[in-house]
Amino acid sequence: MTAIALAIAIAAPTAAFAGDRAAGGAAAGAATGAATGAVVGGPVGAAVGAGVGGVVGAASTPDRRVRTYVTEQERPSVVYSGDVTVGKRLPQDVEVYSVPDSDYSYTVVNKRRYIVNSDREVVEVVE
Repeated sequence: MTAIALAIAIAAPTAAFAGDRAAGGAAAGAATGAATGAVVGGPVGAAVGAGVGGVVGAASTPDRRVRTYVTEQERPSVVYSGDVTVGKRLPQDVEVYSVPDSDYSYTVVNKRRYIVNSDREVVEVVE
């Protein structure tokens, strides 16, 4: 079995059960980790990469409680002319609001809600 085939075999079952967004982060992390591990370390690297990538992917995704809190809050939407996408850091003039008992904050920009980390980096678009 080639390293790429092994990476797909490892990542596919994880992705199939990715109904929750946290699981989606785990699936994406597992797939990326498996592919990278396969390139670096062959079949063993693929297996290790999938495991580590899955853990990191799940850990970097806000949990359901955070998303629920963000959708229940009423905050004014600010108009911003720049792109707001996952991975992009928001400027200081865009107000963010803390999520209690969480490392995340959120904002409402152009009538869409975004969860951001402590570095003001967008980690999720809340639909």
